Amino acid sequence: MAIRRAKQKAQVIEKLSQVAPPGETFIACVHVETGPSPWLNAVFDEVPLLGLIVALTRRFYFLTLTNSSIVVNTASRWTNRPGEVVAVFPRHALPVSRVKRASIWSSMYLQLPNAAKPTRLNIHRYWRAELDQLSTAFPPGSIDPSSQPFELAPKGMPYPGQQGQPFPQQQAYPAPPAQPYPPQQGQPYPPQQPYPAQPYPQQQAYPAPPAQPYPPQQPYPPQPGQPYPPQQGQPYPPQQPYGGQPGHPAQR
Repeated sequence: MAIRRAKQKAQVIEKLSQVAPPGETFIACVHVETGPSPWLNAVFDEVPLLGLIVALTRRFYFLTLTNSSIVVNTASRWTNRPGEVVAVFPRHALPVSRVKRASIWSSMYLQLPNAAKPTRLNIHRYWRAELDQLSTAFPPGSIDPSSQPFELAPKGMPYPGQQGQPFPQQQAYPAPPAQPYPPQQGQPYPPQQPYPAQPYPQQQAYPAPPAQPYPPQQPYPPQPGQPYPPQQGQPYPPQQPYGGQPGHPAQR
């Protein structure tokens, strides 16, 4: 298994020399891998089997810069040996975008043949010098504005833009003119009739009901040993003077 860069680059050049046209010069070789950011591996490993699935779905490639082309060929997962060539792009037409040079893991998006959308490629710091050499083939507008500067990249390469074409300016849609509230089909509103003032009706004075005397109170029946009260409406009988008792001093 080749570990050193020099050994891996020698294997790639040996592989490509078998199919390269005469006089082809090999300038730089970069090892890349697909998939999400490798910084997320620690998160994936927390979920059972997820880290293994992500690791098995990653693909490895070598991007080789020559004096006329950029060659993409596969790399073995276990030995890093170069495999078959999957794409060859002219130096002036490399379909790469969103290139971002970072301190540890750099990234770019490359449109591979038969792929529905650009593929994310991650490049480790171990290959930073070769990535700087490869940056000379990046088209204008392909470098992310948050990227660290490439030491060998051409100056004045604004982002975004695909294939060197800047994004067209956004057209500002004019605001529609203010429309007044449309009248009702040409029919004016009828004039409002004033509500006729009606006097409040006078309150009817209801006659007071005739005074009803309270009914006479019925006396309670006398208790045993109590004198019977006089009948209502009957005057008390005149009091008879006390005759006195025989032998009483008043009879003298």
